[in-house]
Amino acid sequence: MNLEFIQKYANLYVHAAGLTLRLALIGILLSILVGFLCSLVQYYKIPVLRKIIGAYIELSRNTPLVVQLFFLYFGLPKLGIRISSETCAIIGLTFLGGSYMSEAFRSGLESIDKIQTESALSLGFSRFQVMRYILLPQAVAISVPAFAANVIFLIKETSVFSIVALADLMYVAKDLMGLYHKTTESLFMLVIGYLVILLPISILATLLERRLRYAGFGNQSTI
Repeated sequence: MNLEFIQKYANLYVHAAGLTLRLALIGILLSILVGFLCSLVQYYKIPVLRKIIGAYIELSRNTPLVVQLFFLYFGLPKLGIRISSETCAIIGLTFLGGSYMSEAFRSGLESIDKIQTESALSLGFSRFQVMRYILLPQAVAISVPAFAANVIFLIKETSVFSIVALADLMYVAKDLMGLYHKTTESLFMLVIGYLVILLPISILATLLERRLRYAGFGNQSTI
């Protein structure tokens, strides 16, 4: 292990980690929004839209992110549509993540007893109030494990961003290996980079899940 090499090029990994985190954060936030809207369409069984959302989820979950990025970055220019590398990465991550977040939210909503909705409506709650005050808090608490797993999964998927010429962690590692043939050192810094990003998220997700369950949000109860 060449410590001088690691010290010399560690700064490249720091900048790459910053880019990876920024793109991942934007993509994940948009994925949550897309997933939540899609889950509502499926939960309320809205005609036509439900089928469109179902087709989107199947397409997204059954095609690799690398294929989606290839289409966005290399395919769309053939149609006269050009987008930047960063935009391409964000759209691809959102397209993939939205389907996974949708399933997480939907499973949380569907696990709540229907009698809670019926009881709330009989007490004069509007459907918006039922969703905001009764269904959503419980669904979020129930979905925390799946949600956290999706966040970690999406961050790891950013490793393919290098194919659209983005200097992320994987791009830097491959570049250094190609230039200096320092495979061990390059991969070591790559592993450390992802570990520094993902380990705190995993710990925070575990603590959040415990706190929500302790607060009782994940428990099934009726009004």
